[in-house]
Amino acid sequence: MLADRIEAKWIDAFTEVFALCRVAEGEAAAILSETQSRAVNVHLAELALLRLGARPFHVMLPSPPQTAPAAVRSTGASAAVQGLKPVVTALSQAGFVADLTVEGMLHAPELTDILAGGARLLMVSNEHPEALERLAPDPALADKVKAGIKRLKSARRMRVTSPSGTDLDVALDGAVPGGVWGWCDRAGTVAHWPGGLCLCFPRAGAVNGRIAMAPGDANLTFKRYLETPVTMTVVDDHVTAIEGAGSDAAMMRDYFAAWNDRAAYAVSHVGWGMNPRARWEALAMYDKRDTNGTELRAVAGNFLYSTGANETAGRFTLGHFDLPMRDCTVKLDDVAVVEAGKLMGDLK
Repeated sequence: MLADRIEAKWIDAFTEVFALCRVAEGEAAAILSETQSRAVNVHLAELALLRLGARPFHVMLPSPPQTAPAAVRSTGASAAVQGLKPVVTALSQAGFVADLTVEGMLHAPELTDILAGGARLLMVSNEHPEALERLAPDPALADKVKAGIKRLKSARRMRVTSPSGTDLDVALDGAVPGGVWGWCDRAGTVAHWPGGLCLCFPRAGAVNGRIAMAPGDANLTFKRYLETPVTMTVVDDHVTAIEGAGSDAAMMRDYFAAWNDRAAYAVSHVGWGMNPRARWEALAMYDKRDTNGTELRAVAGNFLYSTGANETAGRFTLGHFDLPMRDCTVKLDDVAVVEAGKLMGDLK
């Protein structure tokens, strides 16, 4: 297990990323955390902000009671704020917010009001700082992610295929495309670190086909690599069948069913990884408490299929799967942006 000790190199990494977010001398900077946050990251955020000459302040909340029917993992939708107006007001009036909540504020209901005040919010994923240091964003990544987003915005369809049998069709009209390169430097914007993703939230009824996961693909909600094949049928956004003889399929069926919520079976977002620093084998290198799995989402050339909350389609649920897959081909209007797990053209 890695030690949770303050290291100078980790202060350097946090300082580098916050500098990319244009944290300025004298700027009010909020550090948002909860009682179950990774304490070492909270401390590193404070030290880095002080090194940049900002004026940091802490907003720490009690981690909320568990009300879900199953364990909640890696949703990006923290329930820590619980709509508390004084907290939202304080965060919205800060120039910069370092989000150290366990699940993150990326899809939290309070995010819109926080950003409306002009804050820049960086969600620091609940990773051990050893991983955050290794995945500090490369400024050159921004232009490549922006190029991928531009491709998504101009395309009408996405088709995803793989040797294991994936054949997925996504209508992109009405979808909300986006991407993250690891920092946010404009008022009213949000990002997460580690970054390096191009994705979209499809409209309702836009996704149909088959997802065929092979051994070695990853289930990030469970923080494990698949050992047996899992095949899912998708009809009008919703997983309607989960086939597979091993424990991987059985656990997925049980977790889906635990929510007793049709929205939990529906697509959240689809996209591909862009970060050449991210490593596929990373889950094997960390104890489960030391990783949130964000790295595998961002592995260059992966395909990421996620279920759960999708504001574009008008659905919200805490039931969530992030399922990155290798060796897929992703085409936008019949032009490959990913070919057999490799980025193509100006995305490389």
